[in-house]
Amino acid sequence: RERQGAMFGTGLAGFPAFGAPAAAPAATGAMPALGVAVGGQQNPNFDIEMCGPLPTDSVSSIAWCPRSPTIFVASSWDKQLRCWEVAPQTKQSALKLTNASHEAPVLCSCWADDGSRVFSGGCDNKARMWSLQTNQSVQVAQHDAPIRSLVWVPQHQLLLTGSWDKTIKYWDTRQATPSHTMTLPDRCFYMDANSILVSVAAGSKTVITYDLRNPAAEYRRFESTLRHQTRCLGVFTVNNRPGVCIGSIEGRCAISYFEDKDRSDCFSFKCHRENNLTYAVNEVSFHPSMGTFATCGSDGSYNFWDKDNRQKLKSAVKCPSPITCGKFNSDGTLYAYAQSYDWSKGSEYYNPQQQNHIMVHVCAENEVKPKPKSGSQSSKKP
Repeated sequence: RERQGAMFGTGLAGFPAFGAPAAAPAATGAMPALGVAVGGQQNPNFDIEMCGPLPTDSVSSIAWCPRSPTIFVASSWDKQLRCWEVAPQTKQSALKLTNASHEAPVLCSCWADDGSRVFSGGCDNKARMWSLQTNQSVQVAQHDAPIRSLVWVPQHQLLLTGSWDKTIKYWDTRQATPSHTMTLPDRCFYMDANSILVSVAAGSKTVITYDLRNPAAEYRRFESTLRHQTRCLGVFTVNNRPGVCIGSIEGRCAISYFEDKDRSDCFSFKCHRENNLTYAVNEVSFHPSMGTFATCGSDGSYNFWDKDNRQKLKSAVKCPSPITCGKFNSDGTLYAYAQSYDWSKGSEYYNPQQQNHIMVHVCAENEVKPKPKSGSQSSKKP
């Protein structure tokens, strides 16, 4: 709360205060605007709707600022990055900056730990670093195929980029060549990291995990227990038990622990299904402190889950469009998600007139806090 108050009063990392005019974008002519929470067909959960100009093509990723819980960026297939600020107390939003430095669709984004730079990768085979203080960007990485995913490693000040060229590269952004290159068995579909581990979902359902304390060596490699293609994953370490939650195109997730002593607790469950219809799980996002997680999918819904007690904590009302991505902010009080077409039904269902929407849900504690197992000591009254 103190950080929010300071930000709205004075701005952060070069941003003007909320409600004040933003700096004119360098690459586009978009002007800042305000948005509010309004219900309706596109917003059945009455979440905070981001103001325009909105992306003109599908939203590919959302990344929250690590220094402020109310600022995030979204990348999209229209070759742009956009940065919003949201005010949960007043249910308002403001578009702060827009950057269009990529030459092709942008597929991924992440922040540097200082909260002043955003990294992005896309179909132009390049990764770029966007300074939010100057609204300028520079190229910092290069692959031979589109960059599908990237993560920033604060303890080493390295950028990790995963590509469809079947490699992961480690970059010191001050250097023109990677400091290390890891070869994958197939294309990189998704990458996620915490302070210790980074996991990569590759083709052929392979999941490879690296320990960031020794990033050049594999920590674990296994094949997903799910029957169909992996779409996303989320890394967790709870009570010194590291593992990964894998989401697939079959509307199922699998909780897989890395250590042999925890293997008996591995399980899978259905999450984005309706009757006999299955929908892809498009993203998994773990709460930063609770150990619970969110999934979003092609069915237009987002759900919150308690993996330890194996139960659903929240089921949102379905939106009319697929939810392509969704992320918790740095303190777990907000969950941002995007409604866009994800091409899961092919080109015949693409409607060029359908607008894209980005929403932010204000998380109540009972939606994200684990529920003790019935009869456990923690559930008994004192």
